[in-house]
Amino acid sequence: MTATPEFSPATLTEHDVLRLALTGRVYGAAVQTPLSPAPRLSARTGGAVWLKREDQQPIFSFKLRGAYNKVSALSAAERARGVICASAGNHAQGVAYAAQHLGVRAVIVMPVTTPEIKVRACQARGAEVLLRGDSFSDAEAYAASLGHERGLTPVHPYDDPHVIAGQATVALELLRQLDDPSGASVFVPVGGGGLIAGVAAVLKVLRPDVRVVGVEPDDSDAMARSVRAGRRVRLDQVGLFVDGVAVRQVGEYPFALARRLVDDWVQVTTDEVCAAIKDVYDDTRAVMEPAGALAVAGLKRHVAERGLTGHTLVALTCGANMNFDRLRHVAERAEIGEQREAILAVTIPERPGAFRAFMGVIGPRAVTEFNYRYAPRAEARVFVGVQLAHPGERAALIGALTAQGYPVTDLTGDELAKVHIRHMVGGRAPEAAHERVYSFTFPERPGALLEFLTQLHGRWNISLFHYRNHGSAHGRVLAGLQVPDDELTPFATFLAGVGYPATDMTANAAYRLFLT
Repeated sequence: MTATPEFSPATLTEHDVLRLALTGRVYGAAVQTPLSPAPRLSARTGGAVWLKREDQQPIFSFKLRGAYNKVSALSAAERARGVICASAGNHAQGVAYAAQHLGVRAVIVMPVTTPEIKVRACQARGAEVLLRGDSFSDAEAYAASLGHERGLTPVHPYDDPHVIAGQATVALELLRQLDDPSGASVFVPVGGGGLIAGVAAVLKVLRPDVRVVGVEPDDSDAMARSVRAGRRVRLDQVGLFVDGVAVRQVGEYPFALARRLVDDWVQVTTDEVCAAIKDVYDDTRAVMEPAGALAVAGLKRHVAERGLTGHTLVALTCGANMNFDRLRHVAERAEIGEQREAILAVTIPERPGAFRAFMGVIGPRAVTEFNYRYAPRAEARVFVGVQLAHPGERAALIGALTAQGYPVTDLTGDELAKVHIRHMVGGRAPEAAHERVYSFTFPERPGALLEFLTQLHGRWNISLFHYRNHGSAHGRVLAGLQVPDDELTPFATFLAGVGYPATDMTANAAYRLFLT
């Protein structure tokens, strides 16, 4: 917590926050961001959905508002000494940007695990970056010690009245941009609480009829737990996917305001956040970081749980500093979060033709994943992903498979299955005699996999099968078939007539090392 002489957590009121927001100097660096309509989300939720595009700030995050407001409020002596903060994310960039604009020396302490791109972003703005410790807590402790030693003023990411007031300017803009805010609901991502404290303070003073809903990941819900407990709770651990809000304990100032002013709290899953990233992309063609799409995920869940229709719904998209290497994970999980993909373990007979019969029950649905490896037993287990037209179709599909005698285990909500097991199905199968392994390429469209299996006619047993839809125009299948030497001629005829490019991979080094 950063001490501010005229305020304490017990005395800071929403009227104080409003006054500080109105008299602050946020726009020396920050910009008024657009309030953009989200037509696809509106159609799906039955309300008027708007996105407050804080991802369009110069540092692609709302954090610039609070950081600049704090640094601009410093005395001449404090500016001369410089500022310090501990952060591995958007706050660090906000402090570096603000300090550069105001000609103030800035020291940023980051954990040694901080991605190089974030380190370089702060250095490019003239900040001195020090890498210390393996975690944020280590960096924070070092920053506190160094700040005291050098006489630097700390700029806290959320536990400071001027930072909260800087974030509160989001709400001032929002009220000017909405034609009629009557009865609107504003969904705000919550980490340490600076943003929601500022937004709630302004809205409850100026438009108390506007509902404020805080949104947290279900594995980083320190604020909701604190509100329920009536005191600030410290989490033993936090989830790291939505890293922009991964806070063990919320701030004293934000907690004192939020517990009184926020109307409701929503927790969402990682899969729901991934689906929300896709939703924002579909409406804006912009890619949010996980925290940037958190409010959208909460909006969707809140609407579904409350059955809200015809309301004005605003989500604060707070940032777009996405690590590129996360995009694969987001794409992998988005359909599950939208409940448009079922992940199933199905037991089928271990005999030629069983795959085709199984796919006949799947029908015209698009298969997104199919993993299988031969084992010398009467039954085989396959790991299969199936695209769904709507959430209720999963139960119908499981019912259809069960009715045909296929034992089914629903793994759609199983984190171990989605993160690890899907990549580990298989292994060596020494009993798969005469195995020939081929890589096939076929059009990525519903029914293509069933057509391929149909052309096999059940003549040769499938001993290995791996397929995953990666969103490209063509699907790639790795298939092992047991073809005795005396059947190689008819097998070659089959390959020539199958209509899909096939490459013999039987001599491939990776296959021979790990699968034979």
